[in-house]
Amino acid sequence: MARRKIIRITATSLLVLLVLVTAALGGIGWYYSNELLKPAEAFPQRYPETALGLDDENLVLAESKLSTLRGTFGVVWPGGAAKVGDVASNKDGRVERPLLEGTAPPEGTKVRIETNVYEGNPKTSLGLVYSDVAIPGELGDMPAWLVPASNRDTWVITVHGRGASREEALRVVPQLHAAGLPVLLITYRNDPGVPKSPDGLYHLGDTEWHDVEAAIHYAQGQGAKKVVLYGWSMGGAIVGQMLARSSSASTVSAVVLDSPVTNWTQTLNLQAQNRGVPTWLTPVAEVVSGWRADLDFDRFDLVANPPAVKPPTLVIHGSADGTVPAQSSRDLATAANGLGWPLRYVEIPGADHTSGWNVATDTYRAALGDFLTRSIGAGP
Repeated sequence: MARRKIIRITATSLLVLLVLVTAALGGIGWYYSNELLKPAEAFPQRYPETALGLDDENLVLAESKLSTLRGTFGVVWPGGAAKVGDVASNKDGRVERPLLEGTAPPEGTKVRIETNVYEGNPKTSLGLVYSDVAIPGELGDMPAWLVPASNRDTWVITVHGRGASREEALRVVPQLHAAGLPVLLITYRNDPGVPKSPDGLYHLGDTEWHDVEAAIHYAQGQGAKKVVLYGWSMGGAIVGQMLARSSSASTVSAVVLDSPVTNWTQTLNLQAQNRGVPTWLTPVAEVVSGWRADLDFDRFDLVANPPAVKPPTLVIHGSADGTVPAQSSRDLATAANGLGWPLRYVEIPGADHTSGWNVATDTYRAALGDFLTRSIGAGP
């Protein structure tokens, strides 16, 4: 009797432990799937840096990892924005950067440093003529900006990253415009002011590619014969799925990818490491996210599952990217020849996520200009 009782208690304890462990893993997976899939978690809301006023013509910021980044960046705060240049001095906890555009925030203002250096629309930020247009999508109309140019046959369609906005592309619009290329800066499902997906979640490219396809159809309706797709971060995953799954992929004559997600598993592993979370929990987050949003994460691995349509592609990635691993882009570049994919890879030393343009503007512009000339014959 005593032995049976001990066995019964042990079995019950193990069962309870298994339930508790399963519940804990499920809770962890649910938490991280929220961070990955819920739009409200993706849009930046914090202002972690502190402005210390204006010294001569330099904006002074409290020293931090972000305030000491090399290059040109945007500084935003509630109700204001500015553009600052490279670090002019850094001593005694005060980082001075030349104020290039905008006005300085009052001393003590909490601010955020962004790769977006332009706020507003193409007219207010760049002085370029543009039109507000609506792209008919399967969930409803999606607002976009259309910047016209001399070449009416080949359009550039920009696809911003997760939690970003169409303003992300404004940095490269002047160069594209000078090359004679009309630029369509799109939004997609779950962006502010755009219809939400039926479940209200991001699908990491698995459904968003339909919105890029709709943008291509819109461009074709306006006379475009070919398009160049330009994606940042998750926008790269969206472009990858569009090439793999859209009947309109053959209209894409070239692709530019900046810090692209080409393998979500590697990206989640990096983000787990950044949070001090064991990478063996990544599959748990994938299982929960896959269940919630009906996702197959293997589909996003462009090395293992490359798209059938592989137009000439330029991939630009920063070596210090702490959000999407540069190794994923290196892996794709290494595999490209064997995949029959004409791909050029440019790595920007020291650049963090989507900040290659900010850190090394001349290098970035030269690579982009050369690629556009070689791939589609466009140039200033």
